[in-house]
Amino acid sequence: MAAANAPLLSARALNRATLERQLLLRRATLPAKEAVSRLVGLQAQNTRPPYFQLFSRLRDFDPAELSALMEKREVVRIVTIRSTIHTHTAEDAMTLRPLVQPARDRELRVFRKGLEGVDLDRLTSLARRLVEERPRTMKELREELLPYWPDADPRALAVAARCLLPLVQVTPRGLWERGGPVALTTAEYWLDSPARPAASPDATVLRYLGAFGPASVKDMQSWSGLTRMREVFDRLRPELLTFRDEHGAELFDLPDAPRPDPDTPAPARFLPEFDNVLLGHADRTRVIPPAYKGRNGTGNQVYGTVLADGFLAAVWRLDRNADESTVTVQPLGPLGRTVREEIRDEAAHLMTVMSPSATYDVRFGTFVDFGDPA
Repeated sequence: MAAANAPLLSARALNRATLERQLLLRRATLPAKEAVSRLVGLQAQNTRPPYFQLFSRLRDFDPAELSALMEKREVVRIVTIRSTIHTHTAEDAMTLRPLVQPARDRELRVFRKGLEGVDLDRLTSLARRLVEERPRTMKELREELLPYWPDADPRALAVAARCLLPLVQVTPRGLWERGGPVALTTAEYWLDSPARPAASPDATVLRYLGAFGPASVKDMQSWSGLTRMREVFDRLRPELLTFRDEHGAELFDLPDAPRPDPDTPAPARFLPEFDNVLLGHADRTRVIPPAYKGRNGTGNQVYGTVLADGFLAAVWRLDRNADESTVTVQPLGPLGRTVREEIRDEAAHLMTVMSPSATYDVRFGTFVDFGDPA
């Protein structure tokens, strides 16, 4: 708990501070690569969300810019934070991946029964040789590794390779309006770089606060998948400011980081499923009102979200066919006329940028189960 005399930050104050650092209060004039670095990566469990994340954050964004960075191998898709796929700069791919290795080790232990009798050092060496000969799918890795350990669980063998090696998804996977199977090779091979030391926990905490702060130790651990970070925050305490939230939790922040007035206007924004701002904290009430908790998804399906006045207000999806594309917005509660018009205008901007040749329609409805997210 925070000290009682620590300054209090309301949920609205935390909302505006987070949106400012996430480039969601106003679109920034930044190159896509710089934005990817500033945000410490883009959650990329699906292939299209990184493009929509940048659309909502950058002025004059062109999806072709991010695709070009991927083709030039300046950004890559790799499993890092929270053991999920992120789009990172090449630099971050090389240094964040070893930092989060403890989380990959925990994942590997889940499959230990299927790996009985498997020499993990030998598996690592064999898998590296295979994926550096040419990128391999997980199915190909299973088939290639199984003859060496025929009694092992084939899936566990491939998962072990993915946990033990820094594997990136090679293009055309992830390119805008293109695609391909998930084929893997090592970051060192794809980026033509020797292995790099892990990013320091201290530097990563500071970067996290710059992109997601003010935040608690628990918030950072939830975002990163790392544990035992309290000692890092305590080590950094002399150079950080401390606050408390409405629940009494201690929050840390960079002294010179922006903390806008809570009444700063926040424009409507369309965010993809799994957007960074929705997953960056253990306590997500700074963006998701308590009444809407769990309503931006069903089971394992998560929908695109619409922010109005900075907070989750609706879910959305984009349906495309040969004749017309439709943006469907499902409010989670009452939306005033002015807010609806703002959301409609933002939807039109989205279509102009992301599908410039499409005829489109914007529709409002009531919350229903969409099925698979866009």
